[in-house]
Amino acid sequence: MELHIANNPQQLSENLAAFLTQYIQETLQQKEIFTFVLSGGNTPKSLYALLAKEPYVNMIEWNRVHFFWGDERAVPFEDPRNNARMAYDVLLDKVGALPENIHVMRTDIEPEASAKEYETILHKYFKGKENTFDLVLLGMGDDGHTLSLFPGLPIVQEKKAWAKSFWLEAQDMYRITLTAPVTNLASCVVFMATGEGKALTLKAVLDGNPDPDKYPSQLIRPENGQLHWFVDEAAAGALQI
Repeated sequence: MELHIANNPQQLSENLAAFLTQYIQETLQQKEIFTFVLSGGNTPKSLYALLAKEPYVNMIEWNRVHFFWGDERAVPFEDPRNNARMAYDVLLDKVGALPENIHVMRTDIEPEASAKEYETILHKYFKGKENTFDLVLLGMGDDGHTLSLFPGLPIVQEKKAWAKSFWLEAQDMYRITLTAPVTNLASCVVFMATGEGKALTLKAVLDGNPDPDKYPSQLIRPENGQLHWFVDEAAAGALQI
């Protein structure tokens, strides 16, 4: 695990944009395509906005990047809470991503059917391969959740399925999510975390005893890949560095 600490959220996004650009370039020297899992929420918005501008927008061969999502709220695409909608608005529509390379978690069908369809897509890309995605971008909630792996829920214990749907009572909605097993087969996983509200949780996730039911982010430990945490000074405030 590598820890990258920035002075503030904007510097974090700039550092990560440079890291991602170099990583994508290096991977595409060895492979025909780059498989990239996008994160929802507010934290990655400034990162996506940077990637869609000079100099990064012209440094990445976007037509060779295939996009996936870590999780999705089962709300219509037009709903501002929809993770795919945010990514289209801030990144995909601006960089000329090819429609056939974009794999959203569908919300126009039943959540269980959507999860099964997504798992089928993933197996077409990765079944039998040593690694799955080239890069998975994740956030961490104040409660230690990542993807839609929330503390204390059965989804945290999923061992086989690559994508699942479930009803989240606290939010009165269905969620669709990748699981820990498929994420841990990625070549590289990058977490973003900002703000002092996450400081104690980050310390527990990185330095505390293993307790993934309480802190699901602890589940994400790539079996044969890199793990990076990009955080700002506020989020890192409780760490002993």
